[in-house]
Amino acid sequence: MPSFRANYITRPIHRWAKGALPALSDTEREALNAGDVWWEAELFSGNPDWDILRAVKAPKLTAEEQAFIDGPCHELCSMIDDWTINQETADLPPEVWKFLRDKGFFGMIIPKSHGGLEFSAFAHSEVVRFISTRSVAVAVTVMVPNSLGPGELLHQFGTAAQQEYWLPRLADGRELPAFGLTSAEAGSDAGAMVDEGIICKGQWQGEEVLGIRLNWAKRYITLSPVCTVLGLAFKLRDPDGLLGDTEEIGITCALVPTDLEGVETGRRHIPSSTMFMNGPTTGKDVFIPLENIIGGPDYAGRGWMMLMSALAAGRGISLPSMGCAAIALSAHTTGAYARIREQFRLPIGKFGGVQMRMGKLAADAYSMDAARHLTCAGLDEGTALSVISAIMKAHATFRMREALNDAMDVHSGKAVIDGPSNYLLPLYRAVPIGITVEGANIVTRSLIIFGQGSIRAHPHMLDNMMALQEPDRERSLEAFDRSVWAHIGHTTKTLFRAWGRALTGGRFAPAPDAGDATHIYRRLGRWSAAYALTADFCFLTLGGALKRKEMISTRMGDILSEMYIISAALKRWDDEGRQEADLPVLNYAAEAGFQRIQTALDDVIVNLPARWAAWVLRAITWPGRREKGPSDALVEACSDLIYAPSAARDRITGGIGGGCLHPGITLLNECYAEVNAMAPVMKRLREARKTPQEGLEAGILSDAEMEQIAAMQDLVSRVIAVDDFTPDELTRYFNDFSQPIRSREGESEATQKEAAQ
Repeated sequence: MPSFRANYITRPIHRWAKGALPALSDTEREALNAGDVWWEAELFSGNPDWDILRAVKAPKLTAEEQAFIDGPCHELCSMIDDWTINQETADLPPEVWKFLRDKGFFGMIIPKSHGGLEFSAFAHSEVVRFISTRSVAVAVTVMVPNSLGPGELLHQFGTAAQQEYWLPRLADGRELPAFGLTSAEAGSDAGAMVDEGIICKGQWQGEEVLGIRLNWAKRYITLSPVCTVLGLAFKLRDPDGLLGDTEEIGITCALVPTDLEGVETGRRHIPSSTMFMNGPTTGKDVFIPLENIIGGPDYAGRGWMMLMSALAAGRGISLPSMGCAAIALSAHTTGAYARIREQFRLPIGKFGGVQMRMGKLAADAYSMDAARHLTCAGLDEGTALSVISAIMKAHATFRMREALNDAMDVHSGKAVIDGPSNYLLPLYRAVPIGITVEGANIVTRSLIIFGQGSIRAHPHMLDNMMALQEPDRERSLEAFDRSVWAHIGHTTKTLFRAWGRALTGGRFAPAPDAGDATHIYRRLGRWSAAYALTADFCFLTLGGALKRKEMISTRMGDILSEMYIISAALKRWDDEGRQEADLPVLNYAAEAGFQRIQTALDDVIVNLPARWAAWVLRAITWPGRREKGPSDALVEACSDLIYAPSAARDRITGGIGGGCLHPGITLLNECYAEVNAMAPVMKRLREARKTPQEGLEAGILSDAEMEQIAAMQDLVSRVIAVDDFTPDELTRYFNDFSQPIRSREGESEATQKEAAQ
């Protein structure tokens, strides 16, 4: 029997809520249930338990994984000529393809029992990160078979027979996979795909069997031009009722060998002038047996759940690793170049405008790699981080763009001129790829992070929704009565918590004894409470309309993301032994993050349609403009950390520049070491106000020091030089470059010659 509260208080609320909340589609239900919640749920609670964060084990490589990076990864990078791949051959060399197969690069996520390497998420991330510094084209070639695709789907959902046959062949490269999800028409809206499979009978290996006749048109599919097996997502229909009474079965994933009649692959896209294999694929009346459905016939119509579950892991590793590699490499090279390059007789790293860029680069390299480590730790615990993987994909690639913009600005003309020695431009060209694929960042930020996170990570929202979806009204009321009053109690506590912490700046919020970082924990607790309360007011005042208020959803997602990244930076500082030298980058990451949180929260409140709610939230959370961001002194301190050689510089950049084997970076590193070694000698000359030759004649310099200066100056000249080409050399890239000027209709030859001159 319903209680008095349920009958007379909850029932009207239940009636209103049930009418306000639209029914969930099967696709939406599967998306919500995909993956797990983890640390983001603590941040969403408004009162994070820091012991949970501190108990997460820092990820570490096994001896086998470290040996793979020290051996095959280094050897692979020594084989790569990225300029040749992107400008001449438009493909990886045959020996690189063979090496990738022979050394198991395509089978990092496949269990050893099926011939794979069975690497941890952290090792997988480290491999992609390492290769990304040398060649984006090769890194993407490696990351795709180990991300969302046949390998991951078969590992999670495949039948025993499918796993026995396919996984060993994928692991050793006998089969090369691609995964066709994006339809030519649907784009990011996978639910709108028109690719279709019809249940019917057909011929398979000489026998008539029950199967699927497929028609599809996909594009943007990495490895499609060269794949031997295509994982395909399509809408399955059974108009003749051969499987049962359901005609519209839903999104399904199946394996399609590309040598079947009707399959077309081979044509290529050119993704932002980065020449990895990517292209369209079409299929017309392609027949496959039901057994080719990944997971077998029982998984027909469950494709969206499978995709969301698989994406929860892959999206948190591949592109974030590439993004973090680009950020770290930008910090490493910009710090070195700013020390080497002089303008107005001063290293450019001493100019305030350059220091602003370098300080941000240092802090982003530190905090985003911290987030990468924390995410990999969660994945290696066996947690499918659907919301966190979306955070990582969106923000690692977004900050990759910002980092490369900053690095390009500091390098200036050095970064603009293309050629084999340019180590930034290939990554810069790849920025739109990372921003766009595996969930375009606009969609990820505006729909997924808060849209999914608000339901999955909130302590009570999913229970409320599931109660309202229950068709039996009395059972629905009973479940809703329990969940909604728990929610009301949570909101009441959060309201007083948010007000108290806003009033005191979080001074008395719970925090671990973390030395110089304790105040960051307290302030993060203050913003967590404000965020949780604001989220509840958004639910209360907007209801089901919240998912259409994408600007509000974007800002709320950004706040959750910032809190996660700051948490990760705190975790890293703790895991690495609370290095005092790293405090500037930790503080910068926190100050910049808190300022962005404050701005986003204020913008949410300003734009809430219910003005009474906006006034209440402003009175309680005090978003204001209290967070000032990093001070100039802090910016300069962070800049100095990547300007001068130190253990802190190596930690911040992850040692990434020393092993990537790009000839331009190898030369930069050599010159950087020499310039720093010669700094005392050059200081002696400056104080004497003499040129090297005058210093030699005055006895300030020895002959050996003079030779060292000459060698250093030669290195500096080579570092700041840019590539140039003869007209004959350019004909390799532009066939008509050296051709005579063609006659233009209506102009005399004399006019054309004059114009040419």
